[in-house]
Amino acid sequence: MTEKPRAVSDEELHAYVDGRLAAERVAELEAWLAVDAEAAERVRAFQAQNRALQALLDPVLNEPVPPRLTETVQRPRRALPLRAAAAIAWLALGGIAGYALHDWRTPPVVTAQFAERAAVAHVVYAAEVQHPVEVTAEQESHLVQWLSKRLGKELRTPDFTPFGYQLVGGRLLPGDKGPAAQFMYQDSHGARLTLYVSAAGEGAQSSAFRYEEEAGTRVLYWVDRDLGFALVGELDRTRLMDVAHVAYQALNF
Repeated sequence: MTEKPRAVSDEELHAYVDGRLAAERVAELEAWLAVDAEAAERVRAFQAQNRALQALLDPVLNEPVPPRLTETVQRPRRALPLRAAAAIAWLALGGIAGYALHDWRTPPVVTAQFAERAAVAHVVYAAEVQHPVEVTAEQESHLVQWLSKRLGKELRTPDFTPFGYQLVGGRLLPGDKGPAAQFMYQDSHGARLTLYVSAAGEGAQSSAFRYEEEAGTRVLYWVDRDLGFALVGELDRTRLMDVAHVAYQALNF
């Protein structure tokens, strides 16, 4: 009688996808995936998520870092206590990472910031199988009230059923200037569309629709009522524009 492989945790699945799982555990995990279809599907989703994030963000990681972000590290200094040195190192790394995300092929920097965050949030959560949202559509009223309170603005969930998309639910996310909201929709084939809402940023003014595309992820975003709105999905530009008009009408009240 063949012994059933030991069950694996989500931490091990992530480690396997990232190539960090101990070699002696890989064979056992792959044996488990062969008999657990749900775990195998989660692995495929994690792998797709990694590919999408790499395609979206890798190009800017190769950009040169401005001297102002590296001069602090390069300048000779007296020896510092270990904790202070570690703090400086983390601040420098944070600055470099922030610069890496500074320009997602969008000239208007103020409005581009929330569009970048919307795209990354979509790639991360649209691939989730078990926990794509924090609050499901069954609690839509609670979801809208909660996110409206956190953002300090009255929100609504646009109806995208004419386009074949049903509300899945939503979640609270950290934005560039405070809390942000993400509403997720899904069609009958499992394709997902997200609506991201956050503070547009200091100096942002109401704007017309702007469109960006990177690695198959399409973003259509605009500014209204001091909020930034971004629709993200795999729809073609024309279809995404149609959906955006419906969203704008529903949210412009």
